[in-house]
Amino acid sequence: MATRSKYQNGNLHFYDDKYHAEAPTGVWASCPLAAIAGDPSLAYVYDSNWCNYMGAEATGIVLAGYTVTSAASGAITMPDSAGGVLRLTAGTSAAAAGVQVQKITFDFLPAVGQPIWFETMVEVNALTAELFFGLASTDTSIISGSANSSTDHIGWQCVTDDGVLLFSAEKAGTGTTKASTTLVAATAIRLGFKVSNATATTLKIEHWVNDTKASTSHVNANVSVKPLSPSLVCQGGGGTTVPILRNYYTKCVQMR
Repeated sequence: MATRSKYQNGNLHFYDDKYHAEAPTGVWASCPLAAIAGDPSLAYVYDSNWCNYMGAEATGIVLAGYTVTSAASGAITMPDSAGGVLRLTAGTSAAAAGVQVQKITFDFLPAVGQPIWFETMVEVNALTAELFFGLASTDTSIISGSANSSTDHIGWQCVTDDGVLLFSAEKAGTGTTKASTTLVAATAIRLGFKVSNATATTLKIEHWVNDTKASTSHVNANVSVKPLSPSLVCQGGGGTTVPILRNYYTKCVQMR
């Protein structure tokens, strides 16, 4: 085992050959993480390993710094067997019922010259689920009526109850989706995106699945200019199994 370094894409990256054969190739390949670690003034960093979970016995605030909303059912827990994993249980297999988690006052504002990198690692036990993971404007019902009702967001959604994820971006109600990937039950997946300049005055959004970059991207017309917060949704999809979403981490970085 050895810690190695590589200079690529204008940035110095460190990695350990016990865990990775090469330096980052996914969404983080262009992010100056080493420089940010050395100078916190360069960027705004959200990095959750869910240590702020207050426990099932807590009253009022169960997840400090977050709004947790149940639609008819659902709850969040921290598995005893795995620290740093937040578990969202829909509580029922019925469609449109479940739980949502959204960060409070920790916003990212897409802007020219201030790129954003985002990545989350998720796992769901059943494909008959309604899901969202990404950034969204303040909203206690991101998925409502088996549809994404958020007017400003960037992230992955499944509202077809089949595990097919679409990469969605919406600005003030004007949005579109791009093909992304299909989940495999009980299998963790990493999903990342980057908001950056398309031209000197416009933005684009590229996305990755397990370090593989998608061939399509969102254009400036669909890039929100509102503050967006890390958000997770897990709701039933009308199947026979109660959906459970595990979030291993969510990380987001924006240059100041």
